[in-house]
Order: sequence, then structure tokens, then C-alpha cells
Amino acid sequence: MRFFFSLLLCFSCFAAYAWPTKPVRIVVAYPPGGGIDVLARQLADKLAPAWGQPVVVENKPGANTIVATDAVAKSTPDGHTILMTSDATFSINPHLYAKLPYDAQRDFAPVTMLVLLHQLLVAHPALPANSLSELISLAKAKPGSLNYASYGSGSQPHLAGEMLKNKAGIDLVHVPYKGISLAVPAVIAGEVQLTFAGIATSMGPLKSGRLKAIAIGGAKRSALLPQVPTFAELGLPEVETHAWFGLFVPAASPKEAVARIHQDTRKILDESDFRQKQLVDKGYEVVGSPPEDFVIYLKKDSENRARAVRISGAKAE
Repeated sequence: MRFFFSLLLCFSCFAAYAWPTKPVRIVVAYPPGGGIDVLARQLADKLAPAWGQPVVVENKPGANTIVATDAVAKSTPDGHTILMTSDATFSINPHLYAKLPYDAQRDFAPVTMLVLLHQLLVAHPALPANSLSELISLAKAKPGSLNYASYGSGSQPHLAGEMLKNKAGIDLVHVPYKGISLAVPAVIAGEVQLTFAGIATSMGPLKSGRLKAIAIGGAKRSALLPQVPTFAELGLPEVETHAWFGLFVPAASPKEAVARIHQDTRKILDESDFRQKQLVDKGYEVVGSPPEDFVIYLKKDSENRARAVRISGAKAE
């Protein structure tokens, strides 16, 4: 009876907790216009009426997400400043940079992973290889003759490309471009033969025949591209090509605020129309994980990416 009373008291405290009490900022670690920015603005439009406060999206791109992450780490930990970023921030950067202006584990409280994206290995249509086995055979027959584009040292395509080289025992030449928007056009133009890219970015060129798909990351095939096999089923599960978008707040933020942000965001992700049209149809795998599950996932993801960074030899100053 005493436990039941304490539980009721806890629920009453949660219900009485006043949050938010002022406008909420969602700080996006990327420029306007990209997939993560679009999703942030869609969420903000739906969260504002639910919270009874303005929800403002603020883009702070720069230094591979470090600018935005540092700003949020140093913000008031009251739940009113939320970081929306990708796996680069917490799974890759701590292993890529010798020093960061914040501690990725100590200074943040994970709120939820919103979506997971599995990237495709895509090729120029003239490449004389239509499957992963044919690509590997071609690369072995002509070492160093094939190249792949990424959007910088330590980026997801770079790590995936180097892991493919390592596990398949082949030699591919890494060609870094200055942005995510340049890698796929480089393959279409024939400047490079290969790259790793998301479904949303690749779908148009795949349908028009300007690209062809070789394989995709993840444990199962995409419903949007059921004919494309996964690296796992082709015997190379270590070639991990995923990215994710997630929400974080400063570590000392109230637990009640963290719970409310997750709860209300999850409701939006579960809206059938929004889920299908804005996420699933664009190649996103909807997650909406609770904070405790996100913490567990982050640990495993960070360990896997640390291994990939070591294999790639990538470093950032």
C-alpha cells in the first residue's frame, strides 16, 4: 500500500511539473534545407500547439556539428534548448577528434532517436559490375582503378567505404568532396564510380537510370527497394552504412522535461499519415526510442564506429 501511494505521488508530481514555461529552441547542427532540417521544422510545427509555447528551429552548422553541439552543451539545462543532430556528433566525432569542447557522454542527456537511415552503395550505370560480388571481382582484377566519393574524412560514406575495402580485401580510392550534396552528382557525372547515399537522395537517379544500386545497409531490405540486397545477406555485415537523427538536451535538464519531449515527439512519429508520407515514403525507419533505449544503442553504435574510424585511419584536427 505504501509503494502504491508513493507511485501515485510520483505521478502527481510529474503531472504538476510545469514545462515548458517559455519558447523552446531546437538547435539543428546542419544547414537549412536538408532532411534533418525539414524534419525539425515539421516537428516544431506540431509540438508548438501541444506545448503551448513557440518552438523555434535554429540552424547552427559548422565544424562537423561541433558548433551546434557546443552551444547546446553550454546552454541553460532547463529543457528549453534541444539539440537535433545525427550520429556524426555522438558516434563518430569522439573518435575522430583528439579534443572536443564538450564531453559527448557527460554533458548530454539522450532523449530519443527519431529515425534511422540505411544508405545504399550506388554506382555509375557504366560500371561493369551489377552486384557486390561482381564489384569485388572487378576491384581485385584492377586494384586502385575504382574510386568512391564521400563528403569528407570520417563521414559515413568514408567509413563504410573503408570498411568495405577492409572486409572484402579490395583497393578503392577515396575521393572526398566538400559536402553531401556533391557526392551523388559526382557519380552521376562519371567523375567517380561509387558512393554511399540515402534512399531519398538516390531514388530519383535510380528510377531514371542515372545510378544503379549495388547493396544497402541494415538487417533487412528496404520496402522501397526490395530488389536491393543488404550487405549482411551478402556476407559483409560489418559494412555498416547507417545514419540516424536524434534529440538531446544538456545533461542536467529535468527528467520530467526529457520525458515530455520524448512522449510528445513519439506521438507525432506515430501519427499514421505523418509517419507514412514524411518518413517511411522517404526511406526513413521510424524509431522514437525512449531515453534509456537510446543510451544503450549509443554505446554500441559508438563502439562500432570507433572500430570503423580505426580501420579508415581518419583523423580530424
